[in-house]
Amino acid sequence: MPSTTLARGNILLKLILAPSLTPTALTASTTTAQTFTVLGLQPFDLITINYNGAQTAGVGIVNAYVSAVNTMVVVFSNSTAGTPTPAAGTYLMTVDRAEVLPLPTNAV
Repeated sequence: MPSTTLARGNILLKLILAPSLTPTALTASTTTAQTFTVLGLQPFDLITINYNGAQTAGVGIVNAYVSAVNTMVVVFSNSTAGTPTPAAGTYLMTVDRAEVLPLPTNAV
């Protein structure tokens, strides 16, 4: 019987994870990418991440992505002239994994 799955980016897997992260200090008035090991991540996984608490003043999360197997990159922004360290602790993240790769370039 032929498959009924359309090759247009259906979600195969959705996870909610709570990794414990310990970021390092940021340079003044910049955005800084930091890598963290999160077991189970795969290239092309789509992730969103938030800190589960009060983030350090002046620090924001501006991007997060999977750069390699088990490796997440979080890009932090520092809107201050100082060198704050993003909060360490439990971050909440969702992971969406596509059923078909490569993803289509348009929807039909």
